[in-house]
Amino acid sequence: MTTQSPVHIITDSSCDLSDDAVAELGITIVPLEIRFGTETFVDRVELSTADFWERCRSDPELPSTAAPAPGAFAQAYQRAVDAGAPEVVVITLSGDLSATIEAAQQAAGAHAELPCHVVDSRSVSAGLGLIVIAAAELAANGSSGTEIVDFVQSVAPRVRIHAALDTLENLRKGGRIGAAQSLLGSVLSIKPLITVTDGRVEPAGKQRTRTRALAHLVDLVSTERANIERLAVMHADCADVDDFVARVAPLTDAEPEVMMIGPVVGAHTGAGTIGVVFIEREPASVSPE
Repeated sequence: MTTQSPVHIITDSSCDLSDDAVAELGITIVPLEIRFGTETFVDRVELSTADFWERCRSDPELPSTAAPAPGAFAQAYQRAVDAGAPEVVVITLSGDLSATIEAAQQAAGAHAELPCHVVDSRSVSAGLGLIVIAAAELAANGSSGTEIVDFVQSVAPRVRIHAALDTLENLRKGGRIGAAQSLLGSVLSIKPLITVTDGRVEPAGKQRTRTRALAHLVDLVSTERANIERLAVMHADCADVDDFVARVAPLTDAEPEVMMIGPVVGAHTGAGTIGVVFIEREPASVSPE
């Protein structure tokens, strides 16, 4: 008896999943492009996360990003066909932050051989990563493409991303946050806080020191501890991440995934960023009396 291949999960390189996680779960990553001045690199192919952060430390140019071309998704779809996948689910970073989803949709419309479900995660970085992990687990357990899409759409509003930045200059230059907000980080070593709300980056206050900013993040996890289903810590090559994880990990039963922020997100958040990401538990349904 022949066992049908599971639904194949495709995402983009803003997910910040490790190579080991990608290989273990059989996920395909479609890379975005990273630019330093006139030089362009294919994320995770021509530029590793370690190389990106090393370059950021020495290059006066702030990096920028570009969405993949539809052809990059078309190639990923063809590989899924060749591997015998019955259908694919493509989960992209928020459409409010990138045109990546448009490229995925355009390629899907031109690929009649394979049912392609394209869904907006309304998230990014470890938020997208946690959604993709859960989707890949569903696929491995035999869920259909429609069932996985329904799951992604139901879980997206329950993903919470909170981060402390060392600077807002990258976000300001990249146009992902209002220019006036760049003033938050310009005096007294103030550390800006951001959140991702319905797929958009929003300011979420400020703390005067990094110590206070990280304590604020720990308090957020502590406050929501009973409501957390999955948890991740994301960081931009931060030396203090192990200490931070040690503070967060005991607060919930959800063992935290630790994800290094890669070039796509790091180009906009800058070095020193650290954050917590969690998926809230689904509200219990109320039985009619």
